[in-house]
Amino acid sequence: MKFKRIFLMVLDSVGVGEAKDAIKYDDIGANTLGHVVQQDDLFIPNLKKIGFLNTLTMSDDESEAYYTIAEPNNAGKDSLNGHYEIIGLKNEIPFKTYNQGFVYDILNGIEEITGRTVIGNVCSRDNSIINELGERQYNYGSIIVYTSSDSDIQIAAHEESIPISTLYEYCERIRALTLKENWHIARVIARPFNGKPGHYKLINAARKDYAIKPPKKTILNSLIENNYNVIGIGKINDIFDGQGINKQIKAINNTEAINKLTDIIDKNFTGLCLVNLSDFDSLYGHMRDVSGYGKAIEELDVDIPIILNKLNIDDLLIITADHGNDPTFKGNDHTRENVPVIIYSRNFKNPKKLDKFATLANIGATIADNFDIEKPEIGTSILDKLE
Repeated sequence: MKFKRIFLMVLDSVGVGEAKDAIKYDDIGANTLGHVVQQDDLFIPNLKKIGFLNTLTMSDDESEAYYTIAEPNNAGKDSLNGHYEIIGLKNEIPFKTYNQGFVYDILNGIEEITGRTVIGNVCSRDNSIINELGERQYNYGSIIVYTSSDSDIQIAAHEESIPISTLYEYCERIRALTLKENWHIARVIARPFNGKPGHYKLINAARKDYAIKPPKKTILNSLIENNYNVIGIGKINDIFDGQGINKQIKAINNTEAINKLTDIIDKNFTGLCLVNLSDFDSLYGHMRDVSGYGKAIEELDVDIPIILNKLNIDDLLIITADHGNDPTFKGNDHTRENVPVIIYSRNFKNPKKLDKFATLANIGATIADNFDIEKPEIGTSILDKLE
């Protein structure tokens, strides 16, 4: 069975239980979805119908979609490695995190590039550093440098102190600086803000990520080479640094991303549409906000019928995740977990549980198989199992 369009939805950080190598990451016992469900008794009837909760136990319950779980293999538990593996790209070198602060050489390089004094150099998962240091940054024209516990370096400044265009220029040059192999930082993120002392706010619409380019050609590149569309919604374009994406659609939260997705479903195109729902991770996982995480899943559940009803008979929807971020777990970091895989089409006759995927890359291999393009370097297609 072949499909004209495939919609790939990544629920950022919605893991479904510790991976086989969780002990290497000190993540034994992590289970993002399982623990959120336990604590909040979620009402998600629509997700339940398509096998979402079945992925927690891999039971053989009735489902309107194929479902299974996938084991992560790429090194690290960051978004880039998770997305890389989903599309079939192998990466054995984990990106580095700097939760204890960036090394002197990085900070000195930033000061030389910008001609400005660096302040901050801390891990700020809730972006509170903007209000802590915002007035000082504004008054002295310095730049705030921090990380969010991911492999990132965030550069913040008030838009009246440093114009947004100038901040972007700084970040482009800092991206070049931090490409050194021994630093291995996944993303540089420009974080302009505005407002008055005590009430500073990040300008989320002006956030700009500078990621590392994928190290090899991907199925996204192959799709474009074969005249298919590849549409990225949300932070997809940033994750792949624009490589293999021929239409970028910005979205600053889950609601906007879903709205943009439903708009795209109504368009006539052939190819792949990828959407990342980032609120699960950035707003609730890192913040260890169990209630907020649960409400975000319930909000997604309300949108599921809208999405399914809009799909054409020859469309395929795949729902998965890139890693875990258990809001009940210790610390504030991602957790090494298996991820859910839900595969839905209105054309399926008897959807059921699939065998566990040995890698997230089976998703990318299946997409490549559907469009008859070059196979990714890892992953096995399960297209012939979809009936």
